[in-house]
Amino acid sequence: MAAGARMVLVAAIASGQGKTTVTAALARRLRRMGQRVHVFKCGPDFIDPMVLEHASRAKVHTLDLWMVGLEQSRQRLARAAREADVVLVEGVMGLYDGDPSAADLARTFDLPVLAVIDAAAMAQTAGAVVMGLRDYGPVRMAGVVANRVASEGHARMVAASLRDIPLLATLPKQARQLPERHLGLVVPGEVDGIDAILDELADQLQLDEAAWHALAPQLPDEALPEAPVPPLLAGQTVAIARDAAFCFLYPANVDTLTALGAQVRWFSPLADEPVPPDADMVYLPGGYPELHGEALAQAARWRDSIRAAHAAGVPIFGECGGMMVLGDSLVDAQGRDWPMAGLFPGRVLMQPRLAGLGPQAVATKSGQMRGHTFHYSRLETPLAPAAWTTKHPSGAQGEAVFRAGSLTASYFHAFFASNPAAAASLLRGDLA
Repeated sequence: MAAGARMVLVAAIASGQGKTTVTAALARRLRRMGQRVHVFKCGPDFIDPMVLEHASRAKVHTLDLWMVGLEQSRQRLARAAREADVVLVEGVMGLYDGDPSAADLARTFDLPVLAVIDAAAMAQTAGAVVMGLRDYGPVRMAGVVANRVASEGHARMVAASLRDIPLLATLPKQARQLPERHLGLVVPGEVDGIDAILDELADQLQLDEAAWHALAPQLPDEALPEAPVPPLLAGQTVAIARDAAFCFLYPANVDTLTALGAQVRWFSPLADEPVPPDADMVYLPGGYPELHGEALAQAARWRDSIRAAHAAGVPIFGECGGMMVLGDSLVDAQGRDWPMAGLFPGRVLMQPRLAGLGPQAVATKSGQMRGHTFHYSRLETPLAPAAWTTKHPSGAQGEAVFRAGSLTASYFHAFFASNPAAAASLLRGDLA
């Protein structure tokens, strides 16, 4: 029987402490030590998993007790523990933020917590912070990584304050950091020298290897058998936009489409590639179309092809960024108004203030589809919503879902694996 893997959930008191930086540095460092590393991201997120995938050289899937579900999260963790030497789970926001929180995930699967502390402006107070993180839940504390440590003396003060909790690693203040923009980190494909930055972080990580190896390997309880996915899309071709403007796509969504029997075809609107002519459905995921307004406005072949698909009644699903390119125009952060595909009336306007955030669900004819929303733009349209999502856990009204002919569009990001049958319904536009 497999002995299991060393497993930790990397958490902090808040966003901005360096969780992704530490997780990426640790993943790359452990790979260099010959370890098989599997990384997960807790909660809805597209960008952090891209960075972690780059660092670990392996697909990064999502764990979430609500959006992904208890049993599917258990299945993924158990599989990873059998296949890897190390399983790292990056938390979301602060350890206890959200419902469910990263702490809920840690307690559910008995994952020890590796606390990341931004030590730049503290020393002995680090101990109080870490003990508060441990005891408030409580959670099982594996140790601490002190980020932005100024010197060896500074590290010793932090270590002494932790009392019975080991200081597993430190990172100094970084001259080069992973760059950020309004939705989080900049995606790796846009960062020059991303591998050099990750290698530098791994070099700078001062890891107490003895303390790390003292962590006991774990093998989570086996999950219930996975329910078979009905081949509801057998023989169907789903064309998916994928490029720098449409890069927010969960690996689990593609896996779900394949399990449903669909053939996936990729195309790039940014490269002015048309919708594949054999597409039975078109899926436009989210991303950063607002950064590529000019290129998309000039992509005549792409625009003509999506209009032709719409006129022919081909089902089209546009989520968030995918919806933003299907109205009449897109106004970017600089106030430039770019013409878009015009499949429904209205325009999208970028704004500095967050317009939507949090877990949500939408009802389809095949049941509830879970997912989330996160956007800094607003849609002005005379089109009446065909449906609304509901926020979790409040049940309050969430995002509008629009229908225009064969088009279904919303700011809602769907997590297909939460209900494969509902994914097929959503792609077809079969709302409840």
